[in-house]
Order: sequence, then structure tokens, then C-alpha cells
Amino acid sequence: MAKIKVTQVKSKIKRPEDQKRTLAALGLKGIGQVVEHETTPNILGMVNKVKHLVSVEEA
Repeated sequence: MAKIKVTQVKSKIKRPEDQKRTLAALGLKGIGQVVEHETTPNILGMVNKVKHLVSVEEA
């Protein structure tokens, strides 16, 4: 499967709790952190939910 790199570019402060939990589930703990995930429907759904807080690129 293809992989994607997800980078947190904005803070989770003053965001709804579900968005904070989504970032944590993706493994993101702070601005500038990069994680790599398989491109699955679950991961893509989580990325779509917090798309305004992260940037995504193919790995």
C-alpha cells in the first residue's frame, strides 16, 4: 500500500476535543512533528477531519 506523511502545522489549542483526540490517534503531539501512515480509509478519514491542522504528502 501507499504511504503518506502527515505533518502537524497548527496548534490543537482551542480546538474541539474530538479533533485533539484525532491528532493523538494519528500520533501527532506537537507542531512540526511528522508521522508516516499507510493509506487506508480509516487514516484518510482521520486526516480529513483535521485537514486544517495538518499537511499531507505522499511518502
